[in-house]
Amino acid sequence: MTTILLLSGPNLDQLGVRSPEVYGAQTLDEHVSRVRALAEGLGYTLRHRQSNHEGDLIEEVNAAREAAVGIIINAGALTHTSWALADALASFPGVVVEVHLSNPAAREPFRHTSTVAGVVDGTIAGFGGLGYDLAVEALHRLLQRRGD
Repeated sequence: MTTILLLSGPNLDQLGVRSPEVYGAQTLDEHVSRVRALAEGLGYTLRHRQSNHEGDLIEEVNAAREAAVGIIINAGALTHTSWALADALASFPGVVVEVHLSNPAAREPFRHTSTVAGVVDGTIAGFGGLGYDLAVEALHRLLQRRGD
């Protein structure tokens, strides 16, 4: 099994249009294409799912237990509110890397809390689209350490 699940939360389908000064001008499709190429170059298959609905993301995490070695997740605003998503991620046996295009710690106070930070292997934030690239590399290296 060499699949990585890339999960994109609410409003990430609006990348390139919504607040490009914060999130950059690249679209989600552009990020996914680049990440897919990086993952394939390391021997992985990338499966991407974007949803504006919390339950859809939880179901994807639960299904990934049997189908993926790792998850890269940008949960969007659910990062700050979804204990249910955190619970689902906590039961995933593979590597999980949280990504944020912006730096939540440098933004509004409500963005300073991540409900998922305590259940992921690591968080990459504030590097724009480069964060996704770094997440693929981090996930790969962590899997190598585990022997997966």
